[in-house]
Order: sequence, then C-alpha cells, then structure tokens
Amino acid sequence: MEKPKTIKAGEGDKFDFGGFGVHWKIDGPDTGKRFSVVHHPLAPRALAAPLHYHHNEDEYSYVIEGKLGALLGDDVVIAEPGTWVFKPRGQWHTFWNAGDEPCQIIEVISPAGFEDFFREVAAAWGDMGKFAEINKKYALDMDFDSVPGLCKRFGLTFPTLEVKS
Repeated sequence: MEKPKTIKAGEGDKFDFGGFGVHWKIDGPDTGKRFSVVHHPLAPRALAAPLHYHHNEDEYSYVIEGKLGALLGDDVVIAEPGTWVFKPRGQWHTFWNAGDEPCQIIEVISPAGFEDFFREVAAAWGDMGKFAEINKKYALDMDFDSVPGLCKRFGLTFPTLEVKS
C-alpha cells in the first residue's frame, strides 16, 4: 500500500509567463496519466493565452480567488470563487483575469501530459520557432492574431516577448 502523499502550498516548480503563472502540483505519472493539476495565478487583467484549441485534453478550471473570464467558443463567462469552468477539447477558447485583483485557479487537465507543455514552453521562453514546435508536439492550435482583439475587447494585457533568434 502506498503512503499518503501531500502537496503543500509552496511545493512544486513555478514559472511566470509575464502575468500568467504556472505552479505544477500533480503530474501525470502520479495519477496513472489520467489527469494532472496545475495552479495558475493570473495578474489583474492578464490574458493567459491567445485563442487556442486542444485536440487531446479537456481542462477544468476551479476559481480560488478573483474573477476568471473565459471565451468558450462564442460564449463569454465570468466565474467567481467556488466556480468550475469546463474548457473541452475541440473548442476554441481562452481565459483571463477579469478583475483588478489577482485571480488564482486550479486547473485539472485530462488526460495528463499537457502539464509538460508548460515546462517546455518555460524552457524555450522567447523562442517563437521552438514554441511552434512545442504547440505541434502537443496538438495545440493557437491563433496569435487573436491577442490584440482580445486585449481590446476585454481590457487586458499580454506579455511582450523579446524574441530569441
């Protein structure tokens, strides 16, 4: 029988993508690859990602604090603490902090594996060529051209990268 496992608040690797953070909590090997869990802190009015489309995984976001905005297909939702937001595979979506205070969510990803996408992007941060390869590896489509319109429509910010050559 396995011993109980706990993950304390400060445990796990972290990376900040410029207003959108990733704090790894439960990796796929710990769950038989059924799911993984990451904690996402979002700065006020920060867009987490361009519109994107997962081919392989569903995401379930639980709001711990603040207001989470999400564009799911054509629908916009605003979720407050205690609310779950389902972002199914096969649907264009994005999400952001819809408030002027920090927002924190727990993201359950099923099946597991996509938690490593964030690790690879963090390691290649600023290298857009490598980023495109990582997106392809994880069967993730991204509409980078959506960022200016999303920022304008919802009053958001998105990090500017110094692109590596």
